[in-house]
Amino acid sequence: MNSPVILSQPERLQRRVEGSMYLFFSITRSPDQRITRSSMLFVLIVCLSALAAAQQADSSPTPTVTFSCYWEAYTPQEYIITVQENGSVKYVSRNPAQPPDANGVRDEDYTLGFTMSPATRAKVFEFAEQANFFDGKFDYTKHAVASTGKKTLSYADGKRHFQTSYNWSQNTAIDQLTNIFSGISATIEHGRKLVFLRRFDKLGLEAELQGMERMAQNHDLAEIQIIAPTLENIANDAAVLNIARQRARRLLTLANQER
Repeated sequence: MNSPVILSQPERLQRRVEGSMYLFFSITRSPDQRITRSSMLFVLIVCLSALAAAQQADSSPTPTVTFSCYWEAYTPQEYIITVQENGSVKYVSRNPAQPPDANGVRDEDYTLGFTMSPATRAKVFEFAEQANFFDGKFDYTKHAVASTGKKTLSYADGKRHFQTSYNWSQNTAIDQLTNIFSGISATIEHGRKLVFLRRFDKLGLEAELQGMERMAQNHDLAEIQIIAPTLENIANDAAVLNIARQRARRLLTLANQER
């Protein structure tokens, strides 16, 4: 006995469109002259409705959370993290207010794509829901707070599109999201520095990795698994100080726990 074939929603809609179109053409070609124009019009409407439903299903935006931070006094001055519901992430960092070098060349934007761990992805969308998908004002305004950059959170799907900007928020969900995204940026930017040091200053790796271990203990790094290949390269590099290799292995252990 054959197992039933389970179709996805777009496939089911496509079948509906094909069935409706077959019915329409069967009727229009029928020799039965008793078929009225109203019947043909009704079938045509059914066909068009099915087609519209299929197109809408295909074009529905994937639920997406985006975080951006701009702080001129910090490096990088701006970073943007876009997370889709399936865990696909795009990271971009840049220094738009930084002057060009002696040759008039500005820093290029840095872009990285990666897959977020399931646990962190779930937290991101859970906190977004707790914050009403960022529909509202969350910036703390009761008294002055030290500036740590303008942050913006936005949420978009097929029905909603909200965003909110803040310097600091006492809302727990907003604060948790800020910690996650700032931790991701810290992980990526420190990973970039590790790559540079391994190539040009291997002796500097130990101090950098020591600082990263301290940050990890204070929960200031997130998604360490993003830089796992870099940590593996350092851990397996015989030209690197043994203490630095040990630190890389400990960070790798934390990265593997996130997967």
